[in-house]
Amino acid sequence: MQLYSFFRSGTSHRLRIALGLKGLGVDYLPVDLPKEQHLGAAFLGVNPQGFVPALRLDDGQVLIQSPAIIEWLDEAYPEPPLLPADRLDRARVRALAAVVGCDVHPLNNRRILQTLRQQFQADEATINGWCGQWIAAGFDAIEALLAADPLRGDFCFGQAPTLADVYLVPQVESARRFKVELGRWPQIAAIDAACANIPAFARAAPLRQPDAA
Repeated sequence: MQLYSFFRSGTSHRLRIALGLKGLGVDYLPVDLPKEQHLGAAFLGVNPQGFVPALRLDDGQVLIQSPAIIEWLDEAYPEPPLLPADRLDRARVRALAAVVGCDVHPLNNRRILQTLRQQFQADEATINGWCGQWIAAGFDAIEALLAADPLRGDFCFGQAPTLADVYLVPQVESARRFKVELGRWPQIAAIDAACANIPAFARAAPLRQPDAA
């Protein structure tokens, strides 16, 4: 398989984690977002939306949108599972992931920030404040949900990483990049530390990617 990725992209980061947890190797194809390679004809031929990540399968088919790709991975390669067996537990894990994927990340992604810079002349302090506002709102909710779960282990759910951790860790990395102080969310910080000890998470880190140099 071939992974079209950008090292600092949160959606690419979460897919790299999922691939690593499944033990799947891919050919890494960097797409340089600052140089706008994602808007060129070559990449638009891969994904007409112009977003990373995209995953080209062995048979040539291309999957786009990280939620769809990750769920496909979990169905095609069911071990280890990224979702619990129980229906209610699956809903809880999906909800934690959705706080990041639906309510935080879309407001912090590159095209939104570029619009703030170019159309509204926002400086970097304003950008950091914007990102911090939405990250904090999401993290406050996640922290409360984690604290209310008496059966939680070292991760967002139980004793092994799930879809929720796959989404949370890249958002923590993004929070650091936007200079958000993480001390107010000890549950999230502890989960991030636990995940850092797992090779799939460590290898997926932005600065360990070929295009990070």
